[in-house]
Amino acid sequence: MTIQEQGSKGIFLSIDWMTIMLYVILIVWGWFSVCGACYDFNNPDLFSWETNSGKQIVWAGTSLVLAAVLMLIEKRFYDTAAYVIYGAMMILLAVTIVIAPDTKGSRSWLPLGSSVKIQPAEFAKFAVALALGKLMDEYGFSIRKTKHISIAIALIVFPMLLIIGQKETGSALVYLAFFLMLYREGMTGSLLFSGFAFVVYFVVGMKYSEDHLTYIPTSVGEFTVLLLAMIFTISMVWIYCKDIFTVKLMSYICFGSTLIALIFAAFVIPFDVCYVMLPICILMILYLIGLALYHRYIRYGLIALFAVASTAFYYMTDTLFEHLDDHQRIRIEVLLGMKDDPRGAGYNVNQAKIAIGSGGLFGKGFLNGTQTKLRYVPEQHTDFIFCTVGEEEGFIGSAGVLIVYLLFIWRLIIVAERQTDTMGRVYGYCVLSIFLFHLFINVGMVLGLTPVIGIPLPFFSYGGSSLWGFTLLLFIFLRMDAERNLKRQ
Repeated sequence: MTIQEQGSKGIFLSIDWMTIMLYVILIVWGWFSVCGACYDFNNPDLFSWETNSGKQIVWAGTSLVLAAVLMLIEKRFYDTAAYVIYGAMMILLAVTIVIAPDTKGSRSWLPLGSSVKIQPAEFAKFAVALALGKLMDEYGFSIRKTKHISIAIALIVFPMLLIIGQKETGSALVYLAFFLMLYREGMTGSLLFSGFAFVVYFVVGMKYSEDHLTYIPTSVGEFTVLLLAMIFTISMVWIYCKDIFTVKLMSYICFGSTLIALIFAAFVIPFDVCYVMLPICILMILYLIGLALYHRYIRYGLIALFAVASTAFYYMTDTLFEHLDDHQRIRIEVLLGMKDDPRGAGYNVNQAKIAIGSGGLFGKGFLNGTQTKLRYVPEQHTDFIFCTVGEEEGFIGSAGVLIVYLLFIWRLIIVAERQTDTMGRVYGYCVLSIFLFHLFINVGMVLGLTPVIGIPLPFFSYGGSSLWGFTLLLFIFLRMDAERNLKRQ
């Protein structure tokens, strides 16, 4: 008996209707938010194609049709065509760089007619998720093998580079969410920790590069980064190599020499303490390489590589920072408190905070938001849609939206964990990671907690590409889940 012979009734009963219910709630709630953000008293028809709210109804309706179609496609199709879909999407991303017109400084939107555009980067997410699921479901795959994890990372990084080529850095960063899935599947936590460490290096190094230690001509940023590199490296030797002797030896040399240099610079001859710390870091790296060769233990070598990357990354930070676009540099400087630009890069965030704060506990009511009606917040119907929720629905409405999202994320975890095969579980955690990343970054940037990188709030932000892209991600997964109890005979 095939799956088709078991009939649609079996699939229908196996569908996770709770997730679909949350999906519909978010889409409907999102439409009302788009109405609030885009309402024009000169054109009050919410259902007209001439208005964004009217177009959003079309996107929502076509998304529901797309969802229904996806529920009819068997899982084995995705298993067979995963790499083909991935390859096709990579070609589309590459072609987009060449043929897409310039839209606000990026080449990421392909026009379909005079009034409709699509963004291929939104659709590439499900293709990457399918390819990762297919790869990790293959016989003999082990995430602990360097070859296998390298292929998985390449599948993630390649579309990121293509999207960066479209000058859509924010959309490219979303693909980092796939590393959360890799961690769930057994990837060593050292990679995630390394990513966290580099973020800390960047923030500390940039923010405090111009500050100096009291009475000592030493940059606080450079000193702190080098000290953190020592601490992190020694800690990794302790955790991953269990070599207490090496930990003690490196600690005495690194921290002892740094302390002596600080005392000498403070009370004898003022000089840049980093002139001592950097050679110590180099000696530490050489020592670890020697241990790796002597003991033939690769972990020493990998930790040495981390130390090299740590020191090199800091000294390359200025160069990397200069290669960013002007608006990206200013946004980062404003976020880190290096600049105060309330009328420029910080304008969006400041106005979003004002809009959310003005909503109070219960909000001003549907279509009554003054900040949104007067268009104080740019992109308030897309990237900053959450400020409309805060102004019109207040703290209660904002909390309600976040609670629904929390239930949605919680449900995705449950559904992913109950998958009976690797591909379903991997794909499910890819979907979960994408939604979680979008939610955290979008709400965070509206509140001024994360950089403004321009990514939509799932199911709320206006736009067909994002809504269709999220629908593709979700309903392919729900179809996979619906087949988990169906057996071929």
